[in-house]
Amino acid sequence: MGKVSIGVNMEYVRHADKPFEWGVEKAAELGYEYVEPWVHWGRELMSEAGYYQTLSMLDDPYKAKRICEKAGVKISGLSSHTPLCKPDISVNYLKQAIRFAAECGAPVVNTDEGPKPAWTTEEEDHHLMKYTLGEAAAVAEPRGIMIGIEPHQQYSKHPDGLDRIYNLVESKAIGINFDTGNSYLCGHDPIEWLKRVRDRLVHLHAKDISIEQSEDERGKVTGTPAGCACGEGVIDWPKVIEVCRAAPRAIVLSVECGTIDQAERSIEYLKKLL
Repeated sequence: MGKVSIGVNMEYVRHADKPFEWGVEKAAELGYEYVEPWVHWGRELMSEAGYYQTLSMLDDPYKAKRICEKAGVKISGLSSHTPLCKPDISVNYLKQAIRFAAECGAPVVNTDEGPKPAWTTEEEDHHLMKYTLGEAAAVAEPRGIMIGIEPHQQYSKHPDGLDRIYNLVESKAIGINFDTGNSYLCGHDPIEWLKRVRDRLVHLHAKDISIEQSEDERGKVTGTPAGCACGEGVIDWPKVIEVCRAAPRAIVLSVECGTIDQAERSIEYLKKLL
């Protein structure tokens, strides 16, 4: 049986107006073993001023590593979502995220196909994604970094579409970052879909969906930024853990919720299951 651990996506402090270091320390205080940082290019006002939790990839990745080591947590992966259909944006971004991951100690970089260009066809988009993933995989393979493709947008909103993206490039560096909430909101059974990708699973976004959100959005959207606290929505977490334990790799359940209170309730619930 594979090891299953609990982490938290730094989304949980997005509305708290706190910096990365504060969010890492709070995650450790709540009992999380892993965190999943967000990374971005360049500089922007809010994170530079300490009111936002993202990391600039212009900063030293060892700084992020030291912050996590000091707090006693590890990095499960980087939230490095970039539109794979737009190689003018995504190729260099993803390459830099992979290099950043290799130095900060993140074994996975997570991404999805992103919003597509308005003028391209579906076939053209898959050629563009193949180019992006091929370039990224060439950087990831020698560094031992995995690229986790997530179900989130127009083509990955169903199992066949996610598989098609995964199969565009044959590389040991490409895997699946499954999102329980997105898969449910797309109208699918998240457990059956998770079983389908189990052997390719490298990371998991543990996102629960409230009954209210389910009634309002299921079948109408391809995903959502954050869910409710794990255990307070529609996702069958004992089944999720059962499938993850059968995966060939150790898997981190990276909780994706919108508030600190939800993060606290999520880990209390998930720890009981583990």
